[in-house]
Amino acid sequence: MKKKQQHPGGGADPWPHGAPLGGAPPGPGSWKRWVSQLPFLRLSLRDYGFCMATLLVFCLGSLFYQLSGGPPRFLLDLRQYLGNSTYLDDHGPPPSKVLPFPSQVVYNRVGKCGSRTVVLLLRILSEKHGFNLVTSDIHNKTRLTKNEQMELIKNISTAEQPYLFTRHVHFLNFSRFGGDQPVYINIIRDPVNRFLSNYFFRRFGDWRGEQNHMIRTPSMRQEERYLDINECILENYPECSNPRLFYIIPYFCGQHPRCREPGEWALERAKLNVNENFLLVGILEELEDVLLLLERFLPHYFKGVLSIYKDPEHRKLGNMTVTVRKTVPSPEAVQILYQRMRYEYEFYHYVKEQFHLLKRKFGLKSQVSQPPLRPQFFIPSPLETEEPIGDEEQDDEKWLEDIYKSPEQRQPEDRLRQTQLAGCVVQTRRQLNQEAERLTD
Repeated sequence: MKKKQQHPGGGADPWPHGAPLGGAPPGPGSWKRWVSQLPFLRLSLRDYGFCMATLLVFCLGSLFYQLSGGPPRFLLDLRQYLGNSTYLDDHGPPPSKVLPFPSQVVYNRVGKCGSRTVVLLLRILSEKHGFNLVTSDIHNKTRLTKNEQMELIKNISTAEQPYLFTRHVHFLNFSRFGGDQPVYINIIRDPVNRFLSNYFFRRFGDWRGEQNHMIRTPSMRQEERYLDINECILENYPECSNPRLFYIIPYFCGQHPRCREPGEWALERAKLNVNENFLLVGILEELEDVLLLLERFLPHYFKGVLSIYKDPEHRKLGNMTVTVRKTVPSPEAVQILYQRMRYEYEFYHYVKEQFHLLKRKFGLKSQVSQPPLRPQFFIPSPLETEEPIGDEEQDDEKWLEDIYKSPEQRQPEDRLRQTQLAGCVVQTRRQLNQEAERLTD
């Protein structure tokens, strides 16, 4: 009797007539033997548990990061939408997609950075698009105690959504007090330009009338009102020295006491918050591009904003608040200001660079020109609006309400003043058009 062939592992040989072509096993269960020959696919129960534990730790860490003040979900979705490639590698606008819709937006507007222009636009847009524009009656308190932060965050979080909250206030960390972190937006400008605008506005107001401004600031002494800007800087008056000059960074650094101290700590923390919590920080010098990006990122709030901004009637309202009687500091005084505001300028240039990178991502070209003979901040723009700070901010909302009154509701002298200011606007615009035509020729 012929014996059955044995294979080296013992037992009957499954392939008595030789292995089939290609080496594939004929039987349905033989694949298990083939898999068992691959050592890297052998997983023990301990290895499987280790993999699952690692995955769990990663998920918990990600959740803890967001609960501890990490980027809001909308910003994470936006970064995924923009892609992982660097802005410099992209040469055209991204494909048309629908961005997620944030229902909570905070505009912690920086004083004297054109925010009144944006507030006027938001009042029109809120009626047009139906979102809840939430403003504050407090206009001169940017630094808050812990209890004040908790109370403000509670009030904001209970507002009807979708809302856009605006106020002059330093950055608030909602997640620190158990709230949902909203999306932040803001606009800044050249620090020296902002300082000069504030300096002369506090003394002489804007095109709404110098006398009217003096009546609203009766506590300012005459020698203080007419203090020469060079004397203020060179003699190191408190208004022209730190910490009063350290103004923009705290709006992004936050409510920590060290955010008020000029230094690297506050600067780096401000940069970190810009990266993690701000959807967009634009620069006033390129306001139209800022509005374009806001319309792209937040269409439910800013759709059609640029056409409203360019409307002649809206320009008249904005032109009424341009600071008057600005004078040029001496070169020596300017150099001193630069030295005192070096942290402010480092932050400004960082934000400006990020803004230009974002513009290139969306195919917007930045205007790069040769520097003028005099620094640009000495040239006032009749299309920008100015923002009061300190005690003068108390009249901010009242002025906005007056703008939206009908002509019958205004006092006769108010209508006369508006007519006079409108005449000044028309005359200035005519001069600007003539200057533009001359430069074109």
